[in-house]
Amino acid sequence: MSIYQKLLGQDFRKLHPKLQARYALPMGKPFYAAGTMSKIETGSMWLKPFLALTARWQFLFPESGENVPFTIKNKCRTLPSGEEEIYWERTFYFEKVTRRFNAFMSIDPKRRVVKDYLGEPSFFYSDLRFNVTPDGRLLIHSGLQRVVLGRMEIPIPRLLEGVVTVEENYDDAREVFKIEVHIKNRILGRLMLYKGEFKEQSF
Repeated sequence: MSIYQKLLGQDFRKLHPKLQARYALPMGKPFYAAGTMSKIETGSMWLKPFLALTARWQFLFPESGENVPFTIKNKCRTLPSGEEEIYWERTFYFEKVTRRFNAFMSIDPKRRVVKDYLGEPSFFYSDLRFNVTPDGRLLIHSGLQRVVLGRMEIPIPRLLEGVVTVEENYDDAREVFKIEVHIKNRILGRLMLYKGEFKEQSF
């Protein structure tokens, strides 16, 4: 049983069947998909130096574009502590550069949140709350966040947080997963937006 099944409980069965299969992620059976992001937009020009810096950690990046080829890999693994973790590798193939947006997810069953460590090595942490809509879509919203400096984790003031919203669903007619991600700051505005579609592929 994956961390997402444990977190959502009975609500997991309300997801579209293809999303259930995608997020089941049995040990030793990675999920791999390829597709296209129809739109990628990052923040204002004056944010570019910050976004270029975060790209070094395979986190946010400064490029924008349309119809950008995309791949995603998810793999479940067991940590030395015995805790299960899902590794996320999202890759965006721009014309002149390849960017990755990686993450490591586990769960806090008491608080009922996903613990999301972003970047590789991780330097940003966010709580994530998962919800299922009546029509089987998956909605994700961010919560408390921290900057990770080695073993130190420093809380981020609410006004400086990156507010994340994610919607993922499955288009039966076209047989593709569809996703839309928004990351914004309450003061600075948009940090990143990407939306598009992808289809599961064999490894």
